[in-house]
Amino acid sequence: MPKNEETKISNVKDSTAVFEEALAKAGDGKYVLRLFVAGMGPKSVQAIDNIKRICEEYLPGKYQLEVIDIYQHPIFAKDGQIVAAPTLIKELPLPLRKLIGSMSDTERVLVGMDLKFKDDKE
Repeated sequence: MPKNEETKISNVKDSTAVFEEALAKAGDGKYVLRLFVAGMGPKSVQAIDNIKRICEEYLPGKYQLEVIDIYQHPIFAKDGQIVAAPTLIKELPLPLRKLIGSMSDTERVLVGMDLKFKDDKE
């Protein structure tokens, strides 16, 4: 097997192990989030800053955020069926949700993460 194929398989196994570990911790109410970005351009940096701000404000100490650059790890984009970047995937708690964009619309992100319902007023 070519070395790059072995690396891909190893990365997938590592990814599976991380997910299974996160699933085991799901009972503690943590949110498991993955943000897929394409390089470190302005849109990627904005999405990272926005989701970190939202998580710190609404989920302090109750989230795990992994930022994945699909240029450096294209296998994760394929496995996660990522068709656009930035894309945020809320893996836990279930149900799985995907949000695409800069994460600048806080209310939209909160609704997408099931932290707020569309009819809720602040």
